[in-house]
Amino acid sequence: MKAVFFHKSGGPEQLSYGELPDPVAGPGELTVRVAACALNHLDLWVLQGIPAYKITLPHVLGADVSGLVEDKGEGVDGFSRGDAVVIDPVISCGKCEWCGRGMDNRCENRHVFGAGPYWGGYGELVRVPARNVVKIPGNLSMEEAAAIPVTFLTAWHMLVTETKIQERQTVLVMGAGSGIGAAAIAIAKSRGARVIATASRKDKQDKALALGAEAVFNHTEPCLSAKVREYTGGRGVDVVVEHVGPASFTESLMSLATGGTMVTCGATTGPEATVDLRHIFSKELTIKGAYLGTSSEFRDLISDFAEGRLHATIDSVFPASDARKALEHMVSRKSFGKIILKH
Repeated sequence: MKAVFFHKSGGPEQLSYGELPDPVAGPGELTVRVAACALNHLDLWVLQGIPAYKITLPHVLGADVSGLVEDKGEGVDGFSRGDAVVIDPVISCGKCEWCGRGMDNRCENRHVFGAGPYWGGYGELVRVPARNVVKIPGNLSMEEAAAIPVTFLTAWHMLVTETKIQERQTVLVMGAGSGIGAAAIAIAKSRGARVIATASRKDKQDKALALGAEAVFNHTEPCLSAKVREYTGGRGVDVVVEHVGPASFTESLMSLATGGTMVTCGATTGPEATVDLRHIFSKELTIKGAYLGTSSEFRDLISDFAEGRLHATIDSVFPASDARKALEHMVSRKSFGKIILKH
């Protein structure tokens, strides 16, 4: 198969385009012919060689995959060649305590598709456990389906499961131009919440308003929390969707109303943040972490797309052979929504 792969850790310059052996489905697995694959910052971290991601070289990146079933291994039922599918990116063991409780995103042996032993969607074919494959409805394009898995699953877990967002609550979404940010706006609006967003550029602010945010502030400017409080009549917001890290963590926390919740899923600007504990306990605030989501959440998410309640925001589509350019575009932070590779 044709694939974009790397033999050495580093930046996008390490990527090569060429031939690799076709993956073969083993027992309980499917092979899927990739139609589209969305990019994530995870791809950069795996490419950089962060030790948390256990891969062997050469490796093929890509967690967000849609395509057509090509073949199936022994013991797989319910799929036929040509079925349109999308891949749940959380690969779990199915045997540990957390898997038994339906919380497979906490699996003791979890890894993310394309960031572990399974090659990802930067190649024309992938091998994947059949339990991670979900059929997609005809109203979804392959590009939109590929835009769903990592960011929408994470935003769903943050807002629907972890914070149980309610109608008329107010949500502050940090970094609206990211895949997580755009997904969080869409999910919050679909649940009847009010959305305030942040974006660093005027064009991204305008796009966030078009997605349904009622106000957008620049998180790179000082006193974000003061602006949020002024906009909300001094109250603050019920929920903050945080994924930026230390660059915005304190201002995110200070934007919360009494009894509010901040849920965080990322650390793009670094791993450490400083907080004033007095502010947390005196206002009875909650800080939650979120890591992707469960297999049942993924299926609920696909159902919402099938019924037209959710739509993905796609920034641009690149040929798979131009994966290096696509990653460089993501690093430039000029994108709004998902960047897609198309085979």
